[in-house]
Amino acid sequence: MKKIKWGIIGLGNIAKSFSEGFFDVDNSKLLSVSSLNKSKIDYFKNRFSIDKDYIFPQYDDLLNCTDIDIVYITLPNNLHYEWVEKCIEKNKKILIEKPAFMKLENALSVKKKINEKNLFFSEGYMYRYNPQIKKAVEIIQSGEIGIAKRMESSFCENILTKRKFIFFEKARKIDKNSRLFNPKLGGGCILDLGCYPTSISILIASLTDGINHEKFTLNNIKKKINSDQIEIAAEAEINFDGGFTSKIKSSFKETDKSSTIIYCTLGQLIINSTWKGETELIKVKNGKKELIINKFKKNIYSYQIDNISQSILKKNNKPLFPGFNIDETVINTNILEKWRNA
Repeated sequence: MKKIKWGIIGLGNIAKSFSEGFFDVDNSKLLSVSSLNKSKIDYFKNRFSIDKDYIFPQYDDLLNCTDIDIVYITLPNNLHYEWVEKCIEKNKKILIEKPAFMKLENALSVKKKINEKNLFFSEGYMYRYNPQIKKAVEIIQSGEIGIAKRMESSFCENILTKRKFIFFEKARKIDKNSRLFNPKLGGGCILDLGCYPTSISILIASLTDGINHEKFTLNNIKKKINSDQIEIAAEAEINFDGGFTSKIKSSFKETDKSSTIIYCTLGQLIINSTWKGETELIKVKNGKKELIINKFKKNIYSYQIDNISQSILKKNNKPLFPGFNIDETVINTNILEKWRNA
């Protein structure tokens, strides 16, 4: 079997987690890595058996390697556009970690260029490839629980406080130069966490006839901003053209609440822990709850790697549905930009 050969630029925690997925797929190989950090290079070399000829201390050198089929970019948010552009110049297929871009104009520019060159592009929303999400899509498309009318989705993690005792919490020390709290690096809960609820809202809206998921308005916007003008909590309501509504929420100050509820005319779908490896899909119909799926059979990132590699082998320029494509990146970036600037 032919294997798609991957290269990774930037070797942070997300790259480590993602790369574990290569152990559970047959159509892909992690061929090359690039980082400015020697200790990270050494870790990847030993853990994933990277040949020394495919280890590059400079990102440009990896892009110049003709043996690589696709480049996964896991650099800080503010560097995404620059390195996506460089990949396009080298005619490389691209997986970019979320959020792909901080500005709508960048997303539109990239869409134009990759369409002109017919290059593969996807944004790194791993959850889209999970069996639970695919099954949820199948149930909605079948009409089994009627027509999807509205939904609620949230991603909240308490990173501002830590529990000292059972009923007492203490504020954490915050590094204002970290990517989460530095405006220049794309900090704030909207870009870091809010991009997930917006992205699944686009997917579910697209499944309903008569709904234009490309057109929307944002209403009922609420935000809590710290002294550095970084969002630490945010809510909004997306009203898609045609009548589908999604209430979205993200926060750095609440206990973990990461769920999605889809309300249909004949029932509901509940996706608990929507974004992580403990995802649980529950169907509610006629007042009865039924657990559909609650476990993964393999590494959660392997589903994404397998889908994208299959797509490339089939010479597609976007992942197989319901993978995240460039059109959705443009819509999602538009929603996030309006939410942040409101």
